Amino acid sequence: MKTTLKALPVLAGALCAGAAQAQTVEQFYTGKTMELIVGYPPGGSNDVYGRAVARNIGRFIAGRPQVVFRNMPGAGSILAANHIYNVAPRDGTVLGLLAATNTLDEKLGATGVKFETSKFTWVGRVAAGTNVTAVWRTSKIQTIKDAFTTEAALGATGTGSTVFIYPNVLNRVLGTKFKMVMGYGGSNEAMLAMERGEVEGHSTSLEAYKSAHPAWLKDGTVRVVVQYGLTRHPDLPDVPTCLEIATNDEQRRILGAVVNATEIGKAILSTPAVPADRTRALRDAFMEMTRDAEFQAELEKMRVELTPMSGEKLQALVQEVGDMPPELITKIKAVYGGG
Repeated sequence: MKTTLKALPVLAGALCAGAAQAQTVEQFYTGKTMELIVGYPPGGSNDVYGRAVARNIGRFIAGRPQVVFRNMPGAGSILAANHIYNVAPRDGTVLGLLAATNTLDEKLGATGVKFETSKFTWVGRVAAGTNVTAVWRTSKIQTIKDAFTTEAALGATGTGSTVFIYPNVLNRVLGTKFKMVMGYGGSNEAMLAMERGEVEGHSTSLEAYKSAHPAWLKDGTVRVVVQYGLTRHPDLPDVPTCLEIATNDEQRRILGAVVNATEIGKAILSTPAVPADRTRALRDAFMEMTRDAEFQAELEKMRVELTPMSGEKLQALVQEVGDMPPELITKIKAVYGGG
């Protein structure tokens, strides 16, 4: 009798666990509040995309959970990545939008990285992210060729962010003379610094310029001198990519590996080990959201792009970026860091 009584709590616990596992996706998400974490401060394209997804994706998840938005800036989104990977519940209630370069950060052993990008649950990409370096109209830099002989100060945030990484890699691989002025809280602050004359330019996503200051690109207030991508963006047909200004195959190979993160782009992920049925539900909801007229109209109003990629394809792309050969990783590591 005593043995039977002692076994009752264990049996009850097992039954509860079984009941929880038997929950449908709709039952699990009904009444839940989800969180979408963006690893950047307010303003800038990552914040814009993250807020748009947070406002909309809950409509397409069975159970229609509420989704709250949270900024968690720090170390070029490495702080947020570590939180999602190590602290957040692994049940499909936490989403994130992080730096597209986090896969490369991990492979290169960047300071503070405590995650494996291939183990995140990749939900889907909203848009590929074309980054650019643009300078104020009064800058002595007229084209990217001028940057090889004339120094230009660029406002930047932290060394883990693409706003620093891309022009810094260009300096180290090709010999441009961009001077990185650190400490700005985000792209909005850096663009304000351009207006004030504190710096001559800023490297960020094309979407950030389009969203915050669309007139700047049209009226010549700023000049885009180089774009970081494998091909030219349709809106910048006369601006060379960093690959086009490389002078040999090794330079192109290194730069190509670095900017391949543009294909990962503005991607939504979740924690590792999300149950398979919830992973499918999140991925299906994401793609349904990208086909929704209301969501499309919202992005169009904010002047940002929509070039979606499914979670399955995104997961494979992340794995591909992470599978670079050791000799290439060694070469990239030599030019990637701060300084």
